Amino acid sequence: MINVALLGNPNVGKTTVFNLLTGSNQYVGNWPGVTIEKKEGFLEDDIKIVDLPGIYAMDTYSNEEKVSKLFLENEDVDIIINVVDASNLSRNLYLTTQLMQFNKPIIILLNMIDIAEAKGISIDSNKLGKELGITVLPIVAKKKNGVEKISSYIRNLVHSPFIYNTDFGDETETYEKIEAILAKCTNKIEQKKRSISDRIDDIVLNPFLAYPLFLGALYILFKFTFDWVGGPLQEASAALIESYIATPVDSMLANSSTWFRSLIVDGIIGGIGGTLPFFPLILTLFFGISIFEDSGYMSRTAFLMDKVMRKVGLSGKAFIPMVMGMGCSSPAIMATRTLESEKDRKVTALIAPLMTCGAKLPIYALFVSIFFPDNAALVTVSLYLVGIVVAILVALFLNKTSFRSDIEPFILELPEYRVPTLSALLKNTWNKSKGFLVKVVTVMFAMSVVIWTLSSFNFNGFTENINQSFLAYIGKFVSPIFSPLGFGDWRASVAIITGLGAKEIVVNTLNILYGNLEVVLPTVFTGVSAYSFLIFSALYTPCIAALATMRKEYGNKMMIISFLYQFALAWFAALIVKCVGGVLFMNGSVVELLIAGTIAVVAIFILYRSFKSKAKSGCSSCSGCPSSNSCPSVSENK
Repeated sequence: MINVALLGNPNVGKTTVFNLLTGSNQYVGNWPGVTIEKKEGFLEDDIKIVDLPGIYAMDTYSNEEKVSKLFLENEDVDIIINVVDASNLSRNLYLTTQLMQFNKPIIILLNMIDIAEAKGISIDSNKLGKELGITVLPIVAKKKNGVEKISSYIRNLVHSPFIYNTDFGDETETYEKIEAILAKCTNKIEQKKRSISDRIDDIVLNPFLAYPLFLGALYILFKFTFDWVGGPLQEASAALIESYIATPVDSMLANSSTWFRSLIVDGIIGGIGGTLPFFPLILTLFFGISIFEDSGYMSRTAFLMDKVMRKVGLSGKAFIPMVMGMGCSSPAIMATRTLESEKDRKVTALIAPLMTCGAKLPIYALFVSIFFPDNAALVTVSLYLVGIVVAILVALFLNKTSFRSDIEPFILELPEYRVPTLSALLKNTWNKSKGFLVKVVTVMFAMSVVIWTLSSFNFNGFTENINQSFLAYIGKFVSPIFSPLGFGDWRASVAIITGLGAKEIVVNTLNILYGNLEVVLPTVFTGVSAYSFLIFSALYTPCIAALATMRKEYGNKMMIISFLYQFALAWFAALIVKCVGGVLFMNGSVVELLIAGTIAVVAIFILYRSFKSKAKSGCSSCSGCPSSNSCPSVSENK
């Protein structure tokens, strides 16, 4: 067996190479932090490829570097494949010089050679290989150019003798030697025109335009999801299920026993059939997010959020797991491994589940279609922004109380903008969305049966009166908790509780318990209480899978803290919406006005004290520092 370690800087196409070599279906994105643990696959029966996390060096001891270093030191590695960005060799080859010290045969995959040429950079790969004493293979992984030669290169090199000159000095001397080598092997033609990426960044990262453009991009994303593509597909799917499944089955079972007909039609078809039409919405949303990621814009959002994150005591790199939380909280919690400090990892793990994950989208879609049909995109954007803002405020609070330490420096390479390929977009979209379908045919099927059983039986047997069922007793017991929030109906309370298993089950439960949601929900909720329900759903306790991931990564204490604090946070946030909304739109009482005013005053006081303490403890930007080298608020855009 030939064991190959695949290494490289973040965002050099390493995972793309891994997928091409192994036929794997790992996630590929044009932004850093995609690979957060080692992955294994086979190029051929006797060639195993291990994809290690993207790293810049071996001497800063981040979690990714520890994983890679320990693997090279302790595992039986025959060959190292080092993927480098041909358009940025000076920075990439620093890692190469460190890999040479492990005394393993190395193959450099000179990736993105087309981008280098577009920048006017000409590279003599043969001469580069001779200067370094390393085999160099130019490739364009995105277009599959040159990848077919890798197998033969591995076999030719595995038994060949090799000698590396590893007599390197400090970092400065190493970079000087790299530059000297590159001077012999590369030639750059000065371009009169600036690159397209630079010109786009002049607008996208403009101090005045960046944030409005970010909000505008989100708004367009949700217009695309709800109004232009996803919404019409959802309505069509619901109509098809109703016409070709629900109605025919109901007619077929007309002469069956009442309980059996109810189980099939109301329980299984009503539960699953009411949830499945939301799949086109999820598919459309993740298609849009994949465009952001593959184009390179997602990296810009992390860069834009660096200043904001630093003001709350976190590195801008912490925003990357938060963005991943928009897909699913479990991988977002796992992605906190990429953060350097223990403080950053724990704080980010606690706030990442506050981001709106894909599982919450069916809840949003249901309520906005009934209560806010003319402002679906705007309301949905507000819910996503609430998650971001609340996460930032929680981080600020934690960094002022339980977690206090220096801010880690943030180094982020902004990748070139790329036109995403359709195949990559479809693959990434499917990878993000398929979990919903899996849940529909497994978890939601089982929960539909359980919910129907509890809502159709009591101690006397089968009952058609849902208010006398086992589930009604449970719901009426917990409903006082939610009454102050405007949704004290026991059926809504039960939906919140079942949503702890998986957020998609909230809609599943509502479909079973209420029946025709478009008719019944407006009799139970007002516009204010509906938005209060949405705010609670956006912020409350993450699902069991996310809690299990939290326990695995950080232990029982963090899992319990996450469970309790998010529930309490969601409750108070929903209460604020109910009170303020009641005063503004529903002629709320004086008591509600006093509660809303008190909450607002307390919140403002806490924020004032927090930022005042921040100002006393040190600067918030580098402009006033006597020495920028001593300031923790340094971010680098290479």
